[in-house]
Amino acid sequence: MNTVAGDRPASRLASIDAYRGLVILLMMAEVLSYCAISQAVPDSGFWKFLCYHQSHVQWVGCSLHDLIQPGFSFLVGVVLPFSIASRLMRGATTATLVRHAAIRSVILIVLGIAIGSLPMLPSLNVQFEDTLAQIGLAYVFLFPIGFCRARYLWIPLSIILIGYWLLFALYPVPGPDFDYTQVGVSNEWLAENGLKGFAAHWQINSNPAALFDQWFVNLFREHPYVPFKGLTTLNFVPLIGTMILGLMAGHVLRSDRRPWEKVRWLVVAGLVCLVSGWGLGALGICPVVKSIWTPSWVLFSGGWCFLFMAAAFILVDLRGQRKLAFPLIVVGMNSIVAYCLYHVFQRYASNSFRRISGETFKIFGDAYEPLVNGIMVLLFLWFILYVMYRLKIFVRI
Repeated sequence: MNTVAGDRPASRLASIDAYRGLVILLMMAEVLSYCAISQAVPDSGFWKFLCYHQSHVQWVGCSLHDLIQPGFSFLVGVVLPFSIASRLMRGATTATLVRHAAIRSVILIVLGIAIGSLPMLPSLNVQFEDTLAQIGLAYVFLFPIGFCRARYLWIPLSIILIGYWLLFALYPVPGPDFDYTQVGVSNEWLAENGLKGFAAHWQINSNPAALFDQWFVNLFREHPYVPFKGLTTLNFVPLIGTMILGLMAGHVLRSDRRPWEKVRWLVVAGLVCLVSGWGLGALGICPVVKSIWTPSWVLFSGGWCFLFMAAAFILVDLRGQRKLAFPLIVVGMNSIVAYCLYHVFQRYASNSFRRISGETFKIFGDAYEPLVNGIMVLLFLWFILYVMYRLKIFVRI
């Protein structure tokens, strides 16, 4: 992990930092507790809407919150062409690049496990569905793909998506007597969110990825492991597909195309992916499920990522609205620090502000106390990142 003091490389696009900052801020905004307010004000459609988009969907579908991890992963791919070119220009050898990629993967996996273990300390919670751990597992496979010509990237993407689809499609569907309560799924949840017909190949906790974790993760545990909300270690395989989509976007952004041609490419790619992913789900070929990162989810979420990237590129790099995007850029420039700050210190900061403020945060009533508290925590965490930005301290892995 490197701490870099200095200016941004000239070739780095501010829009990439702005989009990354948006992704991280959406994650950090969980502290605003929209769902707690929605429960306290149950008749408000406004807070119900915000709660929905600050929560993950139960299984099939998508909310804004579900687009956080795809966005973070997509941007890893976007940055890779810039990173490789920059390091090669500074005289790095292939062996040096490979070593750095391996070290980066290990650090991300360790950070992911450490963050996932926080609620269980002093016990170590060894599992691999955390965002950082997933990126770490995928990055070591993405890195060599980063040296491929842009025109050939569709080949590894197709192999990953089709191969992963076949893995699930050919796996037998559990019989009618299968007891889902044994894999942590209640009959009530299944009745409301379960899949039927061919789509049942992607049923929660009864698919090949869940079966793999029942063997693999249990190698590190004393008590039987049940995938949390259906999340699995093997999600990193299709996640590589999300990163390849980002890699495609990165090549376009680095290319000699005219700026608005780059925008057009990103928008068209986004719409094609959106329609393709949604269509696969609507036709029953492959449901759009974020929790197990189905191939249709790769395309659907990737479509949104292309469109967000296009919007950021227009706003920040073409229209020059850096002042407007500045709060996002501050976060995006230190995304790993922001991620760790939120997961490690937000609960401590929240409790501390409550003790200091007394009844002050209830100025708008008890229902809105979590929101006021959350705003203070969010501003506090952002201020730390702002100080680092002003001091030109950027922590990168």
